[in-house]
Amino acid sequence: MQYAVVAALSYLLGSVPWGYMLLRLQTGEDVRDYGSGRTGMTNVLRTGGGKIAVTTMALDVAKAVLAVLLARSVIGSTEADVAAGLLVLVGHNWPVFLQFRGGRGILTGLGGILIMAPVAAAIATVTFLIITFVSRYVSLGSVIGVTIGCLSLVALTLVGMYSSVYALYAFIGGAIIIWQHRDNIQRIRQGNERRLGHPAQKVG
Repeated sequence: MQYAVVAALSYLLGSVPWGYMLLRLQTGEDVRDYGSGRTGMTNVLRTGGGKIAVTTMALDVAKAVLAVLLARSVIGSTEADVAAGLLVLVGHNWPVFLQFRGGRGILTGLGGILIMAPVAAAIATVTFLIITFVSRYVSLGSVIGVTIGCLSLVALTLVGMYSSVYALYAFIGGAIIIWQHRDNIQRIRQGNERRLGHPAQKVG
């Protein structure tokens, strides 16, 4: 029973659409009507500005941190950590509260790996910052950061720094996040991806 409760709570925590709610409260607008149509920090930044984006960032990381810590406290196994991390990520990307239209999972994925493997989280974050700063493409920084972070996590499990079970989080979580960036990858290849600092336009 405790496994089912933790699983359900992890998904529901992930489904809390902080970006959507914060922008709605501040401006009355639906973030999904702008830019990429996603509810994550980047689209919130382009739509509502820096202050609300930073708050969204903190809360999207925090919900994954909370889910993994809850699983660790109640169940206390690395398998539970991974399951909670993946379910909170699924909830963020496909939230039941918003007809399954959510974000891409970068920050929520980072929150999970931050608890499971903080060294890999640091590597992913530094990679993201460098690539984004140089290219001005948040999406490119995200995809490369996730890829390097996941490869680092697998390498760290192979040398015994972290449980080998966490490699599952790297493979499955990384695949989910990169899949959610497939439209960004296509636009980068076509040369029409939005760069950092470009405001989001209303769609539809």
